Amino acid sequence: MRELTVELGDRSYPIYIGEGLLQEASAYFTKHGISKKSPLLIITDSRVADFHLQALESGLASAGFKTASIVVPSGESSKSLSMLESLVTKALEAGLDRKSTIVALGGGVVGDLAGFVAASYMRGIKFVQVPTTILAHDSSVGGKVAVNHPLAKNIIGAFHQPELVLYDLHTLQTLPPREVSAGLSEVVKHGLIWDEAFVEWCEANAEKLLSLDAEALGYALYKGCSVKAAVVSKDERENDLRAILNLGHTIGHALEAVAGYGELLHGEAISIGMIGSAKLGLRYGAPEEVYSVTKRVLAKAGLPVRLPEHFDVDRIMEAMMHDKKFTEGTMVFVVPTAIGTVEIKPDVPVQWVREIVEQLKQEVQL
Repeated sequence: MRELTVELGDRSYPIYIGEGLLQEASAYFTKHGISKKSPLLIITDSRVADFHLQALESGLASAGFKTASIVVPSGESSKSLSMLESLVTKALEAGLDRKSTIVALGGGVVGDLAGFVAASYMRGIKFVQVPTTILAHDSSVGGKVAVNHPLAKNIIGAFHQPELVLYDLHTLQTLPPREVSAGLSEVVKHGLIWDEAFVEWCEANAEKLLSLDAEALGYALYKGCSVKAAVVSKDERENDLRAILNLGHTIGHALEAVAGYGELLHGEAISIGMIGSAKLGLRYGAPEEVYSVTKRVLAKAGLPVRLPEHFDVDRIMEAMMHDKKFTEGTMVFVVPTAIGTVEIKPDVPVQWVREIVEQLKQEVQL
């Protein structure tokens, strides 16, 4: 098992990464002060519930925890205000109080949604992240929780840190191949912003990662979480450094919105967005390898590197206008200057962005 800590003073919390941790959840919950006297609510989705809900519920119940659970539809459509209301109703019906805990069992959608319920219920109660996807190694760390608005992703949200992150590698064996690739997008991203050697490792070990080799996957997730933890520890509320974690996300979130949160998985949209950011880096004088290496390693991870032809550029640009990083005719972009190094550019001309989005349709898929 691997362990690391998100250092936030008295709100610091551990990340545990290993095999078989779901069956040991009660011991970790007890260790970190999760109450057995107050009920806890497990929030999961319809896909994850079939594989993992019973194991978590039974293990916690046998250790004396009072558990209730609710299953939401899988996919981004569940991150809505109407679903938030339904979950708060369920929390009230289950008798959750100020010392209760909400457990997010699932991927990034469940983590964001359950975390926002925890942040808003009774003005904030404890929650625990139990990620079951590769992609969630990013979203489960750092305390960003949110629901979507039809015009913009994650526009209604908060910062609410978990008590712990419990990452059981066995849960990843149930992922379909497309979700494995999509999850690797954020793994590669952490290398691109922070660690050139890790990018090289990801390229060399792409086949092992795609085949869910336990040792390779454990190492990759540990490295990715380490980067996320280091950045969050320095800048919890995205006042400065933490914004580098948004590499590829400005374009990526717009693509998700235009696709109706379904045609492209989050990691696939971010992959295309990172190609766009690499192209933008070239305009700021980055070496050609920033683009070529980025494209090559993402393609080896089975990710798309071009924009589908039928996507409308005007709609993509309109979606980006609703992004939190748009202001007064310019956009804030995380731009790579070298592999493993990025800069935050606060005033990227919108016309540049439009030209790059148009170019993404002409990319050759490797």
